[in-house]
Parts: sequence; C-alpha cells; structure tokens
Amino acid sequence: MIGNGEGKTTLSYLKWALISTVIGLALGAWLGWQTTGTLSGMATVFFICAVLAVLEISLSFDNAIVNANKLKDMTPVWQHRFLTWGIVIAVFGMRIVFPLLIVVIAAGIGPIDALVLAAREPAEYARIMNDAHLPIAAFGGTFLMMVGLTYFFNHEKDVHWIGFIEKHMARSATVKGIEIAFVLALILIFSNLLEGEAANTFVHAAVYGLLTFLAVEVVGGLLDASQKAMSEAAKGGLGAFIYLEVLDASFSFDGVIGAFALTQNLFVIAIGLGIGAMYVRSMTIMLVEKGTLAEYRYLEHGAFYAILILSVVMYCQTLVHIPEVITGLGGATLIGISLWSSIRYNRRERELEHPAGARASDRVSAQLGEQV
Repeated sequence: MIGNGEGKTTLSYLKWALISTVIGLALGAWLGWQTTGTLSGMATVFFICAVLAVLEISLSFDNAIVNANKLKDMTPVWQHRFLTWGIVIAVFGMRIVFPLLIVVIAAGIGPIDALVLAAREPAEYARIMNDAHLPIAAFGGTFLMMVGLTYFFNHEKDVHWIGFIEKHMARSATVKGIEIAFVLALILIFSNLLEGEAANTFVHAAVYGLLTFLAVEVVGGLLDASQKAMSEAAKGGLGAFIYLEVLDASFSFDGVIGAFALTQNLFVIAIGLGIGAMYVRSMTIMLVEKGTLAEYRYLEHGAFYAILILSVVMYCQTLVHIPEVITGLGGATLIGISLWSSIRYNRRERELEHPAGARASDRVSAQLGEQV
C-alpha cells in the first residue's frame, strides 16, 4: 500500500529492486555455470542478465511515469493489489508465460512442449518468436499509440509543454474519435508499405490492438462506475487495474522480442527483464509517494511523447530493424528534457514570486562557484 514519502530516501525505495538484482544476477551466474560449465560462460550469462535489466529499465521508465499517473487516483486497496499481483503478472506473466504462449499459438504445440522447446532447442524457439514479431509490433504499437494520443487529445488538458502542438491537439479533441481516425490512417499507410500476407497480418493485429484499447476503456469505465455507485471512495479500482496490466503488456512486447537479439535462452531473458520490472515498480511507488508528477509539471508530457515515439518505432520495426537501445535512449532523453524544462519552469515561478530572494540566492550560488 502506498503511503507518505516524507523522510524516505531514494535508496529505501530501491531496496527490493536491489535485492532482486543480487538474487537475479546470482541466478544468472549459476545458470551460466550449469549450461556451460566454464567461468567465461558464467560471466557471459551474468553480463547478459545485467544488460537486459538496464535495457528494460531504459525502455520502461516512461511506463513507470504513466503507472504513477493512474495509480495516484486508485484506492489504497487497488494500489496494493497492483503493486503485488501486478508485479507477479508483469514478471512471470509477461516475461515467461507470454513468450511461451506465442510459441504455443505460432507452432501449434502444447505449453509443456513449448517449455521443453525453450530449454532444449533455444534457437528454434527464438526463430518462432522473431517470426511473430510483426503482429506483436502492430498490436502493441497500436495500443501504445492510442494511450499517447488520448493523453494529448483531451479538451480538458490545460498544461502544455510544446504549446504549438499540444494546444492544437487539445482543441481538436472536441472532434469525437479524432485519435482513432489518426491511428487508422497510420495503419493504412504502413500496411501499404508491406506486401502480401505481411500486410494482412499487420492490419489484423493493429485492429485487434485498437479494439483492445477501446474494450479496456469501456470495461474499465463500467467497472469503475459501478464501484463508484456503491461507494464514492471506490474510485480507480478494477478498471484501472486492467488498464495498467494491458499497458504494461504493451510496453513489454518490445523488450521481450528485443531480448532475443542478446540471448535465445528464455530463462536468462526472464531473469534480466524481471530485474528491470522490479525497478519499474520501485520507481512507480517513488513517483506517487513523493508527488514527483505534481512537482515537475512536464514530466508526464515527456513520458507520453516517449510512448508515441515507441509506438511509431514499433510500426517501423515491421519494415526495418531498429535496435532497442536506440528506443530506450530516445525515451530517456525525452523524459530528461521534460524534467529539465520542469525545473526551469519552477525556477522562473520562484523568481516571479520572490524576485529579491531569487537574486540573493543566485549571488550566493555564484560566490560558492567562485570559491570552488
């Protein structure tokens, strides 16, 4: 359950993530020794687990911000459920069960056979996963694109970071379904760039992604409305939980598929991405308890721009390969710039409210700088 963040250090928020890192890397080293029997093999698996964890964190920092944005409005009970059940679903469901299900569906085999295939024939397992990349990218990219566009196409949104873009989008939100029309247009454009069966697969998967987003919105609204009717305090319950789980799944698609570029071992991937998922959970709690989103007004904007870019990248990956490192760095850069813009805004506001104090503070800072 999320509480008050006063007095808590960043290290205290990362406690469980750091414990998971130690355990996960130790498991990775043990797995490397068991599979290769050499110190170099053990070191290689250890390094891959560490790289996968960093990759997952860089790809999912915007996920943590969006989670925090939704989580702050949820009841304490559902906050606790998301941070317990949700992390189990995120680590085991998306990092282990999801890749197995893809192989089960694509290869037409049973779950046990898929698990045996992952353990005994990792190369074949990786090939099936890579072959399934196109529909996954289309589905996940569409869902994430709708998440990002819904944030900006909102006529009630009155805080704008890149004003000349966001003001027009907010005003255009009075046109019902404009974000859906935009996504459908992009689906048609990208499907025309593909050929034959690939184009059909892309369109079908993208439409399913769109329908999933709309279904989650409708079901979530109905569930939360019924809970609200029973009690005003029961705001942001099961509907918000389902939304966040599907959102996390969409974020995970790219990381899970991209991980096969580093290793074909499902268990190594699960360890590395699982460590990263624990950091996302820790960052989410910290953002909510410390009120970081309220303190840095443009941080959310950076996260949702990163989501839009990630969705376009997933579409483009159906045509050309784009390294996941570039995607992660792009998202992190956008969030960093939005944080810097927020700090500059806060500084200007303080100067307007206390101009004399601000000048005095600047003089003290300058003197300290000269002494250093």
